[in-house]
Amino acid sequence: MSVLEHMLFGSVHFADAKEFRAFQFKLLCIVLPVGALTTVLLLLGVASGANLIDARHVISMSVFTTLSVVLWLLLRGQPQRFLRVAWPYEILCLLEYVSALYFVSEDEMRVIWFFTNIPGVYILLGQRAGLAITVLSVVGLALGNGLLPRPYSSNGMATLLAALAYVGAFFHVYGARSLSYFFRMRESNGQLRHMASHDPLTGLLNARAYYAACDQMIHLATRNRTPYAVLFVDLDHFKRINDTHGHEAGDLVLKCVAARLMETVRQSDAVGRVGGEEFSVFLPNTDLAGALRLAESLRLGIEALMPDIGSQRLRITASIGVARNQHSEQSMAEIQRLADQAMYDAKQRGRNRVSAVELDQAAMV
Repeated sequence: MSVLEHMLFGSVHFADAKEFRAFQFKLLCIVLPVGALTTVLLLLGVASGANLIDARHVISMSVFTTLSVVLWLLLRGQPQRFLRVAWPYEILCLLEYVSALYFVSEDEMRVIWFFTNIPGVYILLGQRAGLAITVLSVVGLALGNGLLPRPYSSNGMATLLAALAYVGAFFHVYGARSLSYFFRMRESNGQLRHMASHDPLTGLLNARAYYAACDQMIHLATRNRTPYAVLFVDLDHFKRINDTHGHEAGDLVLKCVAARLMETVRQSDAVGRVGGEEFSVFLPNTDLAGALRLAESLRLGIEALMPDIGSQRLRITASIGVARNQHSEQSMAEIQRLADQAMYDAKQRGRNRVSAVELDQAAMV
């Protein structure tokens, strides 16, 4: 973040799903000081004699400038205050425009502020607020014109009201379609990100996304000096299932196993499909004893699945290797290799079991 951005917006962070709110927040943070600066320039014109304005409106402009700066200071760095600042600012603007309309009657262009107000309302406060302010502006000008020291002509007022209604209708339709397009694009991008990071069959993280997530969690664990462990889950005799019952049965088995893994692990754990019938589970803040307990629970859960393939129920078993971090500089590739080694040990010892690499074995790898 640049110095100017920090000065305008303060220290703020928005989640990926809050892009539009971030845009609204930053826009309002710009509009507030710019509005105050514009009014200051007009006041300087009054002070120099270049701009003749009624003294009562000068007071209104001074109050507007001061309150705009106060609202900006309240909003800066506090996005949760957005609506509590945006609505008072809109009311303040309307009062300022009415003051100009009444006290600066010699300026035929003063009504233009009502036109510039409408787009901002639609962007900052939404469709309903934009429609309400448009209707209020049209009705207010129509009823209040006769009360002005120098009313607009009937032809002039008809043109103003028609133009104001047109601007409101335009931004109402444009805003609705733009927001609809924005949210559809965000949803589509979210689906694309999910497809890029998840296995289409099981819904688990694919290998690339899984290992990237593990690297992040290892970095966090290293910084916090907390233990972590990895489980390597390999289904026993999976090729036989495909050869005997077909790939449709094999796909069903993989989906059932993936669902059981997700049901058993914690929300903070990461689960990925890293091979055809191979799964890996990263367990942050978990020692070896905790990892072994979870691995045994997973083994029993997979064995109890017995998915129905139509003609019969299949008994599925898995061999699970367990490894925990041995030192602070250990990479995901190293600990995954240890878990893979432990899984092969479980295979050699008869399958359908849990095995862990002992510390002295790890030291020889």
